[in-house]
Amino acid sequence: MYSILFGATVAVALSTSAAYAQSEPAAHPEAAANAAIKDPGVETAAVAAEGANSFTEEQARERIAKAGFAEISGLAKDKNGLWQGTASKDGRSVHIALDYKGNVISK
Repeated sequence: MYSILFGATVAVALSTSAAYAQSEPAAHPEAAANAAIKDPGVETAAVAAEGANSFTEEQARERIAKAGFAEISGLAKDKNGLWQGTASKDGRSVHIALDYKGNVISK
């Protein structure tokens, strides 16, 4: 009797988890390469989020350029996980940072 109840419980648990997995939204293609990215669009933020940054320097340059910055130089990852450097936008030079979420911050 114990085996039958246990088997029924496992079957219900598996069918419930399968139904839950089917209802989750499909992940964005970039999400597989970088789990921190939920949206491929580049956002700008007032404050950078500190945390372990998995972007390579090339990926950081691409996201910063996608946010409308040019002449990106001096990119280096700091102890807080932020890619920082300088770039130009609208004819002026600004300090830029890219956080682990992919947000571009300029000052």
